[in-house]
Amino acid sequence: MPAFKYEALDDKGRNASGLIEADTPRAARAQLRAQGLVPLQVLAVQQSSGENGGSRWQRRVFNATSLAVWTRQLAGLVSSGLPIERALTALADESEDQRQAELLAQLKAEVNAGSSFARALATAPREFNDVYRAVVAAGEQSGALGPVLERLADDLEQRQELRSKLMGAIAYPAIVSFFALVIITFLVTYVVPQVAGVFVQSKRSLPLLTTVMLNISAFVRSWGWLVLILLVLGLTALVLALRQAAFRERFDALLLRLPLIGRLARGYNAARFAGTLAMLAGAGVPILKALQAAAETLSNAAMRRDAMEALVQVREGAPLGAAMASKKRFPGLLAMFARLGEQTGALPQMLDRAARQLGIEVQRRAMAMATLLEPLLIVGMGAVVMLIVLAVLLPIIEMNSMAGR
Repeated sequence: MPAFKYEALDDKGRNASGLIEADTPRAARAQLRAQGLVPLQVLAVQQSSGENGGSRWQRRVFNATSLAVWTRQLAGLVSSGLPIERALTALADESEDQRQAELLAQLKAEVNAGSSFARALATAPREFNDVYRAVVAAGEQSGALGPVLERLADDLEQRQELRSKLMGAIAYPAIVSFFALVIITFLVTYVVPQVAGVFVQSKRSLPLLTTVMLNISAFVRSWGWLVLILLVLGLTALVLALRQAAFRERFDALLLRLPLIGRLARGYNAARFAGTLAMLAGAGVPILKALQAAAETLSNAAMRRDAMEALVQVREGAPLGAAMASKKRFPGLLAMFARLGEQTGALPQMLDRAARQLGIEVQRRAMAMATLLEPLLIVGMGAVVMLIVLAVLLPIIEMNSMAGR
């Protein structure tokens, strides 16, 4: 039964709004009148959030965290024996977000119209990606939707935990670097000229460090705006170039060769690939379809191409472990566990173990890098500030030594 979003007036003239299910807009208005409401506007949910054929959901309803929470709630309701349409109704009634309630009402309307839950999810592709829908479809086909949703929620939570730990490890060095740059720029452009200008007027020769610092200060004040513009233009050009598939692949391949960042990027993408592949294979998705879906989740274009090439090898009859071993951008650990999984008949479990170990290794490297960068940044900032202070103090020391003679 379709869902409609309504705005109405109650018997006291107050505004009322919400969702109502009816066969037609006319039937929805009749239901509102039966409830003592005067309908002002009744719109089908799928028409209320977009105009002129635009995107149905202009802004994402679920972020990574809320999607994991919602999936966990849905899994609990379905596992307890509640039909999917009643589970969606319960979650929509409990939702405090109007847009989320509208989305769930639309999903329920699709299910009530005879669509499978996976097909209903396909009406909101921005909220539920191909992997999510493939896992749900496999759960429906196997008759174990509840356990499959539990596994999907576990994967979403693990992925979000890994991402948050990486961001946490990067955030502190980034914040320290930003404020260090601001402070140094202020000292060079304002403090140094104000103090050193006094000694310039004395027409005495200045120490080399002071002269160099004054020249840097003059350059930053005169051309700093141009440098900033060039940086912005360069970053803009890079962003535009990264939209080209060929350049993006070369850039990502170069990124993987960097000493620290490259190993983190390789480990993070491999963990994500192994986790997605393990979840899809465990849900009963055919291995070729699972490989393609897992490859599409990779953010690194070079590794995505390698995964697609491995898919071609598997389609031609090669074992998954051998196909992954031929791709050197993927860690050898992934190929080893894939080979063991094929030999023991426990491929999903072995891939899941590989994903966990790779995730732990990524977290360890990220924390080690953050631990190393923190003192280096502090020492670097201290060294620059010390040079600035010396550039100011050296003329004073020379003047005092000359006055004492």
